[in-house]
Amino acid sequence: MDAVSAQTSAPVHAVSGAGVSTSQNEFAQVESTSNPPPRTPSSSPSSSSKSRALATFRAHASGLLDGEPHMTQDDFVSAVAPANEDYHKIARESYAVLFSVADRRHRGLVSFQDWEFFEGLLQKSDAEYEIAFRLFDTDGNGVVDYDEFIDYYNKNKSDDSIPFDWNSDWVTLYIGDKKKRHSMTYQQFAQMLRGLQGERVRQAFHFYDKGNTGYIEPEQFQTIIEKTAKHKLSDRLLSSLHTLCNISTSNKISYANVRAFQNVIRETDMVDVIVKNACAKSPDGKITRLDFMNEGARSTKFSLFTPMEVDVLFHFASLDNKTGRLSREDFRRVLDPSWQDPVTLYTLAQAEKVEAAKNALHAPVHFLSEVFESAYHFLLGSVAGAFGATIVYPIDLVKTRMQNQRSKVPGQLLYKNSWDCFSKVINREGFQGLYSGLGPQLVGVAPEKAIKLTVNDFARGKFTDDNGNITLLGEIISGGSAGACQVVFTNPLEIVKIRLQIQGEVAKSIEGAPKRSAVWIVRNLGLLGLYRGAFACMMRDVPFSAIYFPTYAHLKKDYFGEGPNKTLGIGQLLVAGAIAGMPAAYFTTPCDVIKTRLQAEARAGQTHYKNIAHCATTIMREEGFKAFFKGGPARIMRSSPQFGCTLAAYEVLQSMLPLHGGGKTEAGHSIPSGEAKEVPPEKRQVEYLRTRNALKILLDIDDNFGKPKVAPLKESWKLVPGFTAN
Repeated sequence: MDAVSAQTSAPVHAVSGAGVSTSQNEFAQVESTSNPPPRTPSSSPSSSSKSRALATFRAHASGLLDGEPHMTQDDFVSAVAPANEDYHKIARESYAVLFSVADRRHRGLVSFQDWEFFEGLLQKSDAEYEIAFRLFDTDGNGVVDYDEFIDYYNKNKSDDSIPFDWNSDWVTLYIGDKKKRHSMTYQQFAQMLRGLQGERVRQAFHFYDKGNTGYIEPEQFQTIIEKTAKHKLSDRLLSSLHTLCNISTSNKISYANVRAFQNVIRETDMVDVIVKNACAKSPDGKITRLDFMNEGARSTKFSLFTPMEVDVLFHFASLDNKTGRLSREDFRRVLDPSWQDPVTLYTLAQAEKVEAAKNALHAPVHFLSEVFESAYHFLLGSVAGAFGATIVYPIDLVKTRMQNQRSKVPGQLLYKNSWDCFSKVINREGFQGLYSGLGPQLVGVAPEKAIKLTVNDFARGKFTDDNGNITLLGEIISGGSAGACQVVFTNPLEIVKIRLQIQGEVAKSIEGAPKRSAVWIVRNLGLLGLYRGAFACMMRDVPFSAIYFPTYAHLKKDYFGEGPNKTLGIGQLLVAGAIAGMPAAYFTTPCDVIKTRLQAEARAGQTHYKNIAHCATTIMREEGFKAFFKGGPARIMRSSPQFGCTLAAYEVLQSMLPLHGGGKTEAGHSIPSGEAKEVPPEKRQVEYLRTRNALKILLDIDDNFGKPKVAPLKESWKLVPGFTAN
């Protein structure tokens, strides 16, 4: 067997009452070519696993030793604790405690051979316990003796930990009494750790129950659990521990209550299986206490949970649902340690955006990073928007021609209605006539959406208070500001698009009329001409956005119930967008008619409008009030299908081109792109799960394991490079 295989072989766990056996001495020489007899069959690492280990090592190693790359402690943490995982329960920096397992030569650096050894260790089915064993086996002799264990424990325990008696009868069962101490093999050590948390809870209960009454205060129970099992419990459960006394008539918590609680937590995986099966059989996906107990009887060979344990489970699962019928989410809220209050996550995400917007002028880099993060969504939105605009463009063309039709001028009544206009365009200009002027429309989609959405978010941030609330007036001003800003870019494209849309009917009604290109129109109009009707365009876009954005936001929130606990589906977003667009489109039609008339080129015999006032009074005098709403139905008909097509295209693009690194941040907060979703365990890296579980085992010993050590002030000078102690 080669050296690498020897390094990844399991340790030999011989027992000796007085000293170390020959096999144990061989284990101490694990890095030599002499290989100890393996505890389980071991094989050389496969080429694929070795390649993966090498790739990971090269990606993270930043240190050098004798010209060879090595991992520093920070490099090691980056490698074993991916940045996109959830670290709100176990801090990412806590993984540094495992560095000493990989740093076998205690040099403060990890070579590739060390890293390959550590990865091989993680491949083992019992890696979690073996990592913990290697940490306590400080001299590497294959066993952990009492003094060795206590020394490493004292170095890592917290100063305010609840006292634990390492000479208790329970401890004696594993290592003997003071006169007959014996070392622990790996198997004995692992079994001792398995029951250690329960013994810690029992001793802590005695510590607080000074009068031996069998009862403690709710606050004392909360302290015990926070000190012994905080890393395994959800935030919601931790904040409600003191309510356990409510399951009985006493205002205190008995030891029986504590044991029942501990048993439920220990059997969390089985609880989840029973709840999942029971909910699957329920018509509404919810279960009662009786449903749980019946399914528990079917799922296990004997009664796994006592009545008190079921009472404890349903007490905490019912904290936010008093109906008596609970869903899987109700149980997950208290049993899944990765669960976080969605309201808190939502508020933190929104607060981050608001803070970035408020400090945009003082801290532009942070705000620009928020904008850059949104660039991905703007890009997809631009492509999807172009698709949606193309689908409904014929409706827009019909709308423009109907608005430009001056019905009181003799010989100018070309179309009776929108359908007649659509038919005549097909007959006279062909199908391609329906897409005259599409080019400028597509060019304007991306910047229009980017400007509108960015300005709206920025303005909303300015009007949002510290609690995340914004007034209706603030929403209206934000939307209006977004509409005003987009005019700078969209007006030139609008006037070119309108003239291209109109020239088709001019060519058919006036013989010999030349067909102009977009480039010719731009050159002919000049810079000032491109902004003809800009104020009218602003009169349309400002109220449109002022109506649309607040209406859309309130429909999602107040009608469909969007919030931290609910993400709307495509259908709900479609309906909200369509409904919000209807009043916004129809009520701004008069301004759109005026804009179209000002921007369209007047033909012979038609009135040349001087300005907005002249245009409005002329239309009123010659065509009547109804003329201001020409194309109104077409504007409404366009908004719904365009939004639907755009949204559908966006969803498809998002699934085809996912944003790299999306998910959770290091703090566990959801990223702005959407609600954070738990990564299914089967899709996580097994190696990461095992390092995390190893830390959980260590935290069962004391909640201070893995926390960074702060050197005393008088010793801190020793940490400065170049200084050594005398």
